[in-house]
Amino acid sequence: MDARPATLQAGKAGGPGPDRGTSVITRTKPQTKKPSLYRVLLLNDDYTPMEFVIHVLERFFQKDREAATRVMLHVHNHGVGECGVYTYEVAETKVTQVMDFARQHQHPLQCVMEKN
Repeated sequence: MDARPATLQAGKAGGPGPDRGTSVITRTKPQTKKPSLYRVLLLNDDYTPMEFVIHVLERFFQKDREAATRVMLHVHNHGVGECGVYTYEVAETKVTQVMDFARQHQHPLQCVMEKN
């Protein structure tokens, strides 16, 4: 849609005069709705090694060693920890990647997403 103003002229047809005026009609650009965001969370369990959780955070969430360790300890101490916030498709992909990777390595690690 074109957002430039269009000009209408009102009054008599012909030359300039006191009855001739201008009006501006503006068309507003349609608002683009921002996508909903989802938190990707790791859930604590008693079997997945801490080192494996750190590796998952580094590999799938691009965390450096220090940040990955912080998240892992939060998961360990509080039962759940946030890995990141993403659009639905990205969050869904990350959850699937983590769950598949954990299963391949025979760990019961759980990864879920929730609306932010």
